[in-house]
Amino acid sequence: MMLRLPLLAGLILATPLAFAQTPPPAASASALREEMIDQIKLADAPLDTVLQLLEQLTGRVIIRPATLPTANYTLVITRPMPKSEAILALETALAMNQVGVAPMGDSFLKVVALPSLRTEAPRMLVGRASDLPSSGTVMAKVFQFDFLRANEFVPQLAQLLNPQLGGPILFEKTNAVMITDSVSTLQRIEALVAELDQPVTANLAPKFYQLRFAKASVLVNQLRTTLQGVVQTQLGSATTYSADDRTNQVILISDPRQHAFFDDLIRQLDVKADPNTRNEVIYLRHAAAKDVSSLISQLVSGQNKATSTTGQQSVRPGTVPNSPVPAAADQTNAPAAPAVAGLMDGTTEFSSLVTVLPDERSNAVVISGTVDDIRIIRELVEKIDVLLAQVRIEVVIAEVTLSDESATGIEELGLKIQGDKLVGFNGALAGPSIAATNGTITRGAGTSGGRDLAAEISIKSTPRKGNTNILSVPAIVTTHNKEARFFVGESRPVISSYLADGAGMSGGATSSFGGYRSTVAQQEIGIELKVKPLIGNDGSVQLDIKQKVEDVLGNITIDNNPQPRIGKRETESFVSVKSGEIVVLGGLQRDSQSRSTTRLGPIPILGDLFGSRRREKGRTDLVFFVRPYVLQNTAADNTEPMSRLEDNPQKDAVLRALRPAGSSTPAP
Repeated sequence: MMLRLPLLAGLILATPLAFAQTPPPAASASALREEMIDQIKLADAPLDTVLQLLEQLTGRVIIRPATLPTANYTLVITRPMPKSEAILALETALAMNQVGVAPMGDSFLKVVALPSLRTEAPRMLVGRASDLPSSGTVMAKVFQFDFLRANEFVPQLAQLLNPQLGGPILFEKTNAVMITDSVSTLQRIEALVAELDQPVTANLAPKFYQLRFAKASVLVNQLRTTLQGVVQTQLGSATTYSADDRTNQVILISDPRQHAFFDDLIRQLDVKADPNTRNEVIYLRHAAAKDVSSLISQLVSGQNKATSTTGQQSVRPGTVPNSPVPAAADQTNAPAAPAVAGLMDGTTEFSSLVTVLPDERSNAVVISGTVDDIRIIRELVEKIDVLLAQVRIEVVIAEVTLSDESATGIEELGLKIQGDKLVGFNGALAGPSIAATNGTITRGAGTSGGRDLAAEISIKSTPRKGNTNILSVPAIVTTHNKEARFFVGESRPVISSYLADGAGMSGGATSSFGGYRSTVAQQEIGIELKVKPLIGNDGSVQLDIKQKVEDVLGNITIDNNPQPRIGKRETESFVSVKSGEIVVLGGLQRDSQSRSTTRLGPIPILGDLFGSRRREKGRTDLVFFVRPYVLQNTAADNTEPMSRLEDNPQKDAVLRALRPAGSSTPAP
């Protein structure tokens, strides 16, 4: 049976339109139940004609505003089609001309301008947009993401959406977005979300390598050193590997296609190296075994701790642990990479099997470790076990009585000083009527040290005066950065504490006649000089000099016990000299007062009363002459000490004592 729909008034002349219900021969059962349209022919039809046709096809009343975007529509379809397709074609044509259609229940259709359609309750699409035929029909759909972040993904959709519809609505708390657009656009977005809303690790798989011989953290360091440059680029930034020393495993996370590559690499590295450890004894020549052992143990412990901390972290190829920036493939943006690679090289890294012990009896270091451990430690010991430079320090301590015209002992002696160094003298020399101004100190030719310091000061500077008293002329040998100490004086017993003696107690109280038990300590009183030399490669010597002078000024009674009252003078200097130069230090002055009485007659009191009295005030200054000689560890070092024996009355006895056993000649 044929069904002919009523024609629109005036449509036949302007735009002929015919409808038929005859389905095509191959139509499905559902299509047979749906009314069929023979053809649609709209030729430059106005908007009102299109809306009337849509109203007739849908059977709903169209509600529209007074003004809508105006346009003429041309739509020609000459083949038979279901009514739903005809409606879809008309809605698409309207949307292309900025007119939207929104359903209002089962009886009405609301037709508005397309930009206002989102606020006019467009049709909500529930389900998949791909189940609908592609069209320009405007619908709304909610997309909820599983792995994508909605706030990051939505801005990237701006170029796919119709800007007339106002853009998407974001729901951050549910990680979802509602998009109002044509069915065709919703289908593209649906396909895009299905492709991108995937876990980041979808193409990654973990693999665990149980090591048999190698240590996990050491092997990971070797992998990091090996997998750099082009290999790193090919592996990709998502590939990571880390060490688990607790189970001695390497944990790899990468594309399964890379597993075969790591299988071969780890299998070649995880091999047994025989022997694992060995023992070695390194005998020292100059350094102390205890000091060397402590130094190496601290170095091994610190390096192993740093390696263990680094090995526990997840490492990407070519990156430095704890660094937020991946290393570039060409290494141009990471200048620190070569240095790090050198530190992590297995040939310069201690293993966890190292043990270092000192043997003080033989002055040796006992090492247990791998072959590489012993090799590295032996190289370190060769650089540490060296003979430190030695220096002989000669000192002359002179007490100079100052006259009223002299402010210091150096001025009293007429010495010329520049920067604490003795460079000349002023005064009278030996010989009649011979005077010198700005005289120059010269060193004896042909010897390394010239004459001894006391003789050189006495002869080549101002001759020793009656107001100058040389208190001490010590000489000592010390090494680089090792303090030498000179002391001249006395040690006096000083009561440090008192304890009531129990024998003097009666009835629980201390008797007035009871005694005390005293604790006595020895107090050094005199002149102390401490010198610490720092010897340079060019023969220069830096001297850290500390001077301290203590004098007994009198006695003071404490608990009926006389105790010495001690005056102290102390200075500290730091000077730089060349080997053989003389340093002069002064300024430790002291004022003194003395009384004297001449007794007249045999009667003590009358003789003292009528005898002459005299009071004297004086000032003295301690002057220190210091001369360091850097020793060369040759026979020339003995030249100066042997020259001192020439004027010694015990010369022959000393030479016999120095003569080597079985030799008829004395030692040089």
